Amino acid sequence: QVQLVESGGGLVQAGGSLRLSCAASGRTFGSYAMGWFRQAPGKEREFVAGITRNGISTSYADSVKGRFTISRDNAKNTVYLQMNTLKPEDTAVYYCAAQAFGDGRNAAMYNYWGQGTQVTVSS
Repeated sequence: QVQLVESGGGLVQAGGSLRLSCAASGRTFGSYAMGWFRQAPGKEREFVAGITRNGISTSYADSVKGRFTISRDNAKNTVYLQMNTLKPEDTAVYYCAAQAFGDGRNAAMYNYWGQGTQVTVSS
């Protein structure tokens, strides 16, 4: 069992930056691929970024590539999402998730989810 707790969301002006953190419980954090997803009102949850268990490989949605950076610190059981040059369309609830087998963009393949943190970007 893994419990995930996101933090770092808030209100920011367009062009600004935020850094989201996701703290995981348990001693097996390093055995999970991690991902960030987001869901805007009236829209489906969508993949934002993913990172492999050892942190070497990352992947991004085209909409955030070049602006967002995912990273992890297995010693601290934490995954991060650095978000730069934020746009109003980035407004959403952001969720981190842990995947026991494989690593990818399919939300259905993730086993554990956090409660989400709200990010609001004003124009």
